[in-house]
Amino acid sequence: LASDPNVYLIGLGTPDPKGVFGTTIGLVDEYGAERILDMPVSENALSGVVLGSAIDGMRPILTHQRVDFSLVSFEQIINQAAKWHYMYGGKATAPLVIRMIVGRGWGQGPQHSQSLQSIFAHIPGLKVVMPTTPADAKGLLLSAIFDDNPVIILEHRWLYNIEGPVPEGDHRTPIGVPRVVRPGKDITIVGASYMTIEALRAAEMLVDLDIDAEVIDLRTINPLDHKSIIDSVRKTSHLIVTDTSWRNCGVAGEIVARVAEEAFGYLKSAPRRVTLPDAPVPTSHALTDTFYPRAIDIAHIAGDMMGISTSGLSDNSAESGMLDVPDNSFRGPF
Repeated sequence: LASDPNVYLIGLGTPDPKGVFGTTIGLVDEYGAERILDMPVSENALSGVVLGSAIDGMRPILTHQRVDFSLVSFEQIINQAAKWHYMYGGKATAPLVIRMIVGRGWGQGPQHSQSLQSIFAHIPGLKVVMPTTPADAKGLLLSAIFDDNPVIILEHRWLYNIEGPVPEGDHRTPIGVPRVVRPGKDITIVGASYMTIEALRAAEMLVDLDIDAEVIDLRTINPLDHKSIIDSVRKTSHLIVTDTSWRNCGVAGEIVARVAEEAFGYLKSAPRRVTLPDAPVPTSHALTDTFYPRAIDIAHIAGDMMGISTSGLSDNSAESGMLDVPDNSFRGPF
């Protein structure tokens, strides 16, 4: 906003006191109501407005407080924005960013807790990123804003209040580059967004079993650069992929397929996926407590793949006893 007057932010609740989980607080005071805009509950129309302004030289950032709300604007996103650069032979651009919130919480159920990254990643012309760390939340956002074509940013609501170093100034994380967040030699665990946190917790549990896990944070879902994953599997010979979404036709399945195509001979066990079961997201605690995978599930699978008993492992991460509510390491108003 400070560096380019063509950047503006619009979304339902953007100027509100709670500022979209705290991410837009104070912006309207600093940059004015003409650049920090609220919106009516008309997502399809608004998507057309921001796309039109992007085509005309602006750099809009559209924010939806749930990814579920974007479903009514798929025509604008998939049929229009994603195709613009291609249809005009690379001579036209649509520098549009759509930030959307994914993830579970507080019984919000089937229509407010979905993670739909696979849908967007399936569409040529859409870049899709899922930051995990505070540094990448900034770096990927800046890279997305100044990309000349549409970028979807999916932010997990449980990550807004984690802490970590954030570089000052114009810090940009390259889109399409995963990162090894924990080196290891025995098994590769690939995650994205919040499931990277669970993967790191699982890796710490596995230390007690003398299993050294390497954890890779995808950061970008499309384009998917799987070279670092292939390199890791060639070293470890075992692969687990975690995802915040469903198993069927998901990101985890795509990664497993690529590894099978390019590094099958290095595998000593069948790759495994840790995802949501293929059912709508439940609302009641009785169902959510068996619906969401967590670190202990990843650790049990890793032990099974390595032929090591995990019966002595325990998981203290869910102090609340309810997997639909963040544990005490996550803080915030929602």
